Amino acid sequence: MANDEAILEKDAAVLALAEGLRDTLSRFVRGVRSQTDTPTTSQSETLVLLEKRGPLSVAELASCRNVRHQSMRLVTAQLETDGLLFRLPNPADGRSQLLSISDKGREVLSRSREARTSRIAALIEERLSEKDKRTLEAAIHVIERLC
Repeated sequence: MANDEAILEKDAAVLALAEGLRDTLSRFVRGVRSQTDTPTTSQSETLVLLEKRGPLSVAELASCRNVRHQSMRLVTAQLETDGLLFRLPNPADGRSQLLSISDKGREVLSRSREARTSRIAALIEERLSEKDKRTLEAAIHVIERLC
């Protein structure tokens, strides 16, 4: 019985740690994006996929991002309107089109990364001691093991 309680306490502690990490990282990412006026998560993740994997269909993008086709259509329509991606014929299926990141999309993605990195660097310099910086560096290595 005592062993079962210890297991439940350990599970609760791990769940609390997981929730704390999820909440903190989410607030951090949203805050940095907001402070740097960079594309939304859905837009930037879509551009990153196209940058890394090359041209993809809306269905492939939706599958990769684990979102509904309709949601992805809305995201890609806005990115296309903004000139961040363009359509090309699908050589495997003449009835469909592929989406590809444009040069402007690559530039926006690069500037967004630089803006977010600069903002994070400024926050680190403003708010963290040297000891905190070393702790953060160690924490990054730990978090990488979760990826």
